[in-house]
Amino acid sequence: MSDNAAVVEAVHEALSHVNDPEIRRPITELGMVDTVTVEGGRLSLTILLTIAGCPMRDTLQRDVAAAVDTVEGVEELALEFGVMSEQQRADLQTKLRGGKAGAEPVIPFNLPESRTRVFAIASGKGGVGKSSITVNLAAALVAKGLSVGVADADIYGHSIPRMLGVEGAPTQVEDMIMPPQAHGMKVISIGMFTPGNTAVVWRGPMLHRALQQFLADVYWGDLDVLLLDLPPGTGDIAISVAQLLPTAELVVVTTPQQAAAEVAERAGAIVTQTHQKLVGVIENMSWMELPDGTHIEPFGSGGGKTVSEALTRDVGADVPLLGQVPMDPKLREGGDSGVPLVISDPDCEASRAIRAVADQLAVRKVSLAGKQLGLSPV
Repeated sequence: MSDNAAVVEAVHEALSHVNDPEIRRPITELGMVDTVTVEGGRLSLTILLTIAGCPMRDTLQRDVAAAVDTVEGVEELALEFGVMSEQQRADLQTKLRGGKAGAEPVIPFNLPESRTRVFAIASGKGGVGKSSITVNLAAALVAKGLSVGVADADIYGHSIPRMLGVEGAPTQVEDMIMPPQAHGMKVISIGMFTPGNTAVVWRGPMLHRALQQFLADVYWGDLDVLLLDLPPGTGDIAISVAQLLPTAELVVVTTPQQAAAEVAERAGAIVTQTHQKLVGVIENMSWMELPDGTHIEPFGSGGGKTVSEALTRDVGADVPLLGQVPMDPKLREGGDSGVPLVISDPDCEASRAIRAVADQLAVRKVSLAGKQLGLSPV
């Protein structure tokens, strides 16, 4: 093998450790490395982007340069970017969908081999902090080393992009959608597809289709956990989640207020008709700590326990109170700034309470698909 050929081989090896920032798989595996030539220590390299104007180009340029800098024999890098042809994008889509050309989009979380736990964060009424709990739970799960996705299923009242500071738009590869990322998690929301603060005025079938696209057309990759931020109540989206994701597990968020607790109980009791699993209840805004260290309870007390006990009776199985999260102005500030509280102040009381809930949810589902069970005929 010539010296140049050996360097080219070493470059390919180095690039096999560079992941596409959106797809999170090696660029060599995705067919993004087009040409690699070496002459006199000068490496000429062409990388193909999925689309022109790819938002992750700068990240990819930095990662590629860092990788080839470790290759002995490369003294100078001439890096160019091209764009995949229509056929190359179609081939990429086929690869990402399991190698089946022309395969219809499927919801990967329903496949027998899926090990992703899907939690639908529900509430009976608005204003209980369901979305704040969702983004902070997601951040807490990421901090535990899990791969996390967040789908903003509250189509009319979408707020997840603001709360996670997501400004980029999704990238489309043929009819697949690459979700933006924030704080180590993948995120999708209808707010990424509507200009400005435009209202979404859709009837039920359109809501169902939007949720279906979030689940089937978005390339989520290998997730440990997917969190769905549901709209309040038991309307169209809650019904669509039951139809599209029958294995999704519900987490009900309430405040201590009895009026909120009664409505939350109705939201959780939907599982008696949909036959989904009800994981537990989170009580938000449980109390507030005053400057002198004392606690006040602006919304009363006992709502979370009431919902937990009522749902336990309704479904005939234990529905625990997973945690009580105190009021903290920084929780609201984090939602406005796009940095969840568990990231900006991980040691405050509210963050500790949310992390304790995340500990109870962070158990990856184990699939038996393809595994030997150690059974033998007698």
